[in-house]
Amino acid sequence: MNSSLVFQHLIPSKSSLGLKSQKSSSPSLILRRNTSISMGEFKGTHDKQLQILNLPLTVSACRLNKISSSFSLQTEKLCYDNDNDDNDDLELHEELIPKHIALIMDGNRRWAKAKGLEVYEGHKLIIPKLKEICDISSTLGIQIITAFAFSTENWKRSKEEVDLLMQLFEEFFDAFSRFGVRVSVIGCKSNLPMTLQKCIALTEETTKGNKGLHLVIALNYGGYYDILQATKSIANKAMNGLLDVEDINKNLFEQELESKCPNPDLLIRTGGEQRVSNFLLWQLAYTEFYFTNTLFPDFGEEDLKKAIMNFQQRHRRFGGHTY
Repeated sequence: MNSSLVFQHLIPSKSSLGLKSQKSSSPSLILRRNTSISMGEFKGTHDKQLQILNLPLTVSACRLNKISSSFSLQTEKLCYDNDNDDNDDLELHEELIPKHIALIMDGNRRWAKAKGLEVYEGHKLIIPKLKEICDISSTLGIQIITAFAFSTENWKRSKEEVDLLMQLFEEFFDAFSRFGVRVSVIGCKSNLPMTLQKCIALTEETTKGNKGLHLVIALNYGGYYDILQATKSIANKAMNGLLDVEDINKNLFEQELESKCPNPDLLIRTGGEQRVSNFLLWQLAYTEFYFTNTLFPDFGEEDLKKAIMNFQQRHRRFGGHTY
């Protein structure tokens, strides 16, 4: 198998490491068996490749200049850039399954337009697709999914599209009230139609005793909004003598945020965009990000497992180090 590990920002000494350059417009390095190196940042592009010959190979800290981090990797744990990769054999490590996944469900409108359909046809697939993801997540051991359904900025869309979405959300909560998962909603509910507010309240009450997966729907939600409402709540309590300024810290602030769950381990955004779009700004501080070009209506079990496998290859240090 011709496997390649993709690399960035490395300027090695070829003579010291026994590496040689191939005649190519893009630098490519050949790493001989049992050669030890130290690496910094790397990612999956085709600009610079480090080809590994005679697997298995241990990559460990040694003899590269100006390295910001180093760690040992076994080749069987690497994510290879291989056009013939067989994704049917994705094996996930149960002990490394993320407990909380944040999900930006992007690409519904583009999916519909690409098929010559009305935009609503793409949006209405949110219900069966999210049910599918919840089923798979429950099987995998994921405990919480926070899904971004409607942002505080989405009111800028046409009135026709917004009205259709509000109607869809009523159908959504009716369907999920009988689905067997616990459902809760974060966001400014007071600006939503009264009929939708009643659907939300009924669904939260009906499902609050459900065990297993907790589905959090971010509806009329924004990270700015969440931080501001938490700040106002704390300021009001301080003004009324319920707490001292010295009492304000990270833990207290997080108690005032609308999301009461542990912070997400993994953020998945479908649709190809690579930004968080005002979603869970405080909570995503140490979350791992995964972006995929797959549009949300096409996002399935294999795509979810790819995202989780990618997450399981990350080295999460939370500002510290383990090497």
